[in-house]
Amino acid sequence: MRHIVPLLLTSALALSVPAGLVAQTTTPQAQGSQEEQEPALLVADKVFITSDRSLVAEGNVEAFQGDVKLSARRVVYNRETGELTLEGPIRIDQDGRSTVLADSAQLDSGLQNGLLIGARMVFDQQVQIASVQAKRASGRYTQFSKVSATSCHVCDDGKPPLWQIRARKVTHDQLERQLYFEGAQLRVLDYPVFYFPYLRLPDPTLDRATGFLVPSIRTTSQLGTGVQVPYFFKLGDHKDLTLTPYLSAKTTTLGYRYRQAFVNGRIQIEGAYTRDDVQQGQDRGYLFANGWFGLKNDYRFTFNLQTASDDAYLADYGLPDLDRLRSEIALERIKRDTAFRTSFIHYKTLRDSENQDNIPSRVFDLNYQKRFFPSAVGGEVRLSFVGHAHERTSDEDIIGRDIARATFDAEWLRSWTFASGLRADARFGASIDTFNIRHDSNFPTDVTRSTPRAALTLRYPMTRRERSGATQFIEPIVQFGWTDVSDTDVPNDESTFQDFDQGNLLSLSRFPAEDQREDGATAVVGLNWARYGANGWQALATVGQVFRADADPNFNLTSGLQGTSSDLLLAGQIKTANGWSLAGRGLLNGDLSFVKAEVRGAWQKDGAGVSGSYIWQEKDPAENATAEISEIWLRGRYPIDQNWLTRAEARYDFAESEPIRLGLGVTYQNECVQVNMSVARRFTSTSTIEPSTEFGFTLSLTGYALEGGGNTYKRKCS
Repeated sequence: MRHIVPLLLTSALALSVPAGLVAQTTTPQAQGSQEEQEPALLVADKVFITSDRSLVAEGNVEAFQGDVKLSARRVVYNRETGELTLEGPIRIDQDGRSTVLADSAQLDSGLQNGLLIGARMVFDQQVQIASVQAKRASGRYTQFSKVSATSCHVCDDGKPPLWQIRARKVTHDQLERQLYFEGAQLRVLDYPVFYFPYLRLPDPTLDRATGFLVPSIRTTSQLGTGVQVPYFFKLGDHKDLTLTPYLSAKTTTLGYRYRQAFVNGRIQIEGAYTRDDVQQGQDRGYLFANGWFGLKNDYRFTFNLQTASDDAYLADYGLPDLDRLRSEIALERIKRDTAFRTSFIHYKTLRDSENQDNIPSRVFDLNYQKRFFPSAVGGEVRLSFVGHAHERTSDEDIIGRDIARATFDAEWLRSWTFASGLRADARFGASIDTFNIRHDSNFPTDVTRSTPRAALTLRYPMTRRERSGATQFIEPIVQFGWTDVSDTDVPNDESTFQDFDQGNLLSLSRFPAEDQREDGATAVVGLNWARYGANGWQALATVGQVFRADADPNFNLTSGLQGTSSDLLLAGQIKTANGWSLAGRGLLNGDLSFVKAEVRGAWQKDGAGVSGSYIWQEKDPAENATAEISEIWLRGRYPIDQNWLTRAEARYDFAESEPIRLGLGVTYQNECVQVNMSVARRFTSTSTIEPSTEFGFTLSLTGYALEGGGNTYKRKCS
């Protein structure tokens, strides 16, 4: 028969204190106060009081208090002296985060000092510390003697774990949640690798602590072999700093990252300072900063700043492979009926083909839109204002052209659905654009133009359900449009790159910005089709073509919009139930050949996956494409088993018949270690960037159970 005894056994359950099992967010004094208010429950097969007034519990003894559970074979509590003696096996659990195992234990009346024989502590199912004995001191420290610490699964077959730290003594600071090792050895398969006279590690229950992070080894053909050793500084609960020295025979680099969270936002600043042999005698580096803040009245302030010392720095040091650095400061507010955004953008080109003085490097934008829903005429009214200005640092005529533009726009939209299923969409609008043009003698200084417009779109959607349960959808579309541009004598500075796709098929102007507008009468014919299978298959397709009364000479050769009839737009997408997806888009000209095409595909299942894209475009001098573009990009990953993962990446230029980039990576992981190995080759070269090969290696000593992709990699003893 099991006996249940409710007691104010604060001291009996306070073994959690010497074992370091109190809630880590409270002080020992606060914890003691909490325990005094919460009664304990003692359960055992046999409970009795001896003649010396000692409480004895025997047989499957269990004691509960709060989230602490104590199990032992026998517990003796002397009510007069306060001494507590436990006979093992002893197990103490607290909320699944900390566990103490011991053969026997004895504590004094104050519970500030005690002794555990054959003690072992496990933190959060990660690091376990096994020792000959453990002593409790000052109500805060637990000292382990002759210690072995590891996060690897340890079996009773006598085989050593994959790695362990042997130490003469380990002290656990319960308040600071730190582990201090004295006379420590890092052993791999029981062979000593490193010796540390003194080593400090954070308690695994501590989420953020000052200390070293996982180091990595990086080898490149330009910089040689170097090591990166990041060190993390906890500056507070909401801010931190990481310094990463990178040392090799050819470079000395200090990387940094600062993060801080505020009540209404956050910031992050990262960068590096470098002195190397690639550009001897020069200071090199980069700085990226970004953040956002929520302001009053639903406004949001954001910034994203990017700068680098030279065009090749990012490529040399394996950082994001950018060809332009874009810095932006913006203020915005988006609500249901209003949208406001203003921003200042600065561009720094890293391309050999561009001169920084000749590109629009300083850009200002202001956008505001307001929606109304008038009951008198129905539908929706949109009022918009767009302000834009861009400047070049060059003042040379034509090359240094600067433009400022203001656009006022009003539009009314309404839809009708008839009993037959026909849907009609009408839109009427007008815009006024004013331009100020400087440093270009080919155009007047001030230009004002007006553009009234109207369009009627007819759709007839139809659906059909198949016997298999699949549903088909088909929708023929016809649009009639008209615009009248009063003045076209403005330079094309913002709409130099044009694209014809599903998104602008029914637009009255298919230029990407308001500096250019289509002029004249147009007609659009299109067809949307979709099929949704009962087994998860999906297929979608769009076909469309634009006809106009007069050709627009401002469209580029590969835009698909030249002439009185556009190229035929073909677009489609397929998704299967087993993880495959394929999407494609192309422009088919009158010779039944593609002037531009793109295909994207992906497959993913059970942690394995592959994705890629192929792009083709004819040469177009107006878009700085002096030769045809034909490139393929592939990326994939395949888990060989629960421990081994392979990754690969490739980019190839068919037009030049040469690779652009190749990469291969292998990861091994189990419950206590993760190893990443990678090799990558960049074949492209410019006047400032040389082809390079990079090797990477990182070794991480991870936790007892490594969570990844929904799987837990935990070995079992046979």
